[in-house]
Amino acid sequence: MTPEREEKFHRVLSKRQSDLAIVMENVDDPHNISAVMRTCEAVGIQDIFVLTTVIKPHKKFGHNSSSSAAKWLTIHSYTDTKACVAELRKRYSRILTTHLSADAVSMHEIDFTQSIALVFGNEHDGVSEEIRQLADGNFIIPQMGIIQSLNISVACAVTIYEALRQKKLAGHYDTPSLSTERRAELLRQWSRL
Repeated sequence: MTPEREEKFHRVLSKRQSDLAIVMENVDDPHNISAVMRTCEAVGIQDIFVLTTVIKPHKKFGHNSSSSAAKWLTIHSYTDTKACVAELRKRYSRILTTHLSADAVSMHEIDFTQSIALVFGNEHDGVSEEIRQLADGNFIIPQMGIIQSLNISVACAVTIYEALRQKKLAGHYDTPSLSTERRAELLRQWSRL
């Protein structure tokens, strides 16, 4: 590995956020998953959870959409909702789902400087009732049109760029968020790619 490449890895790892994760539940289109991964990688989210309970687990994701982002991320795959939520509870203080409901809050009301996992659902049915019952609440992206939904990759991008904005203002990108041990392990993994 060249010194320039190693320096870039260190720089990128110093910006990774340990307290923000994305969960995709039963997302059918692997290109949507890959597009979400590409955006997550761009804003410094390291951990992505892919939950497949009613569809078959994906063998691979849409290479063209992700620009190979998946190889720089830690992908956690689950086929059991309760097991996935139990792991999220160990790592994050809150779990919020994207769901249009009477109690949903605007994404602009979420404090993204806190530890949080955001759940995005299936392209057709949204987030399942099971995961909504296990989560801490719902949020929506404010919209002014007749159609009150966005493609999952767009919805995720809009939301996590709001998270990036808040976290930058709070100085979260100024010091490493991942532990020294985790950064070293990821550096070892990346250097083999």
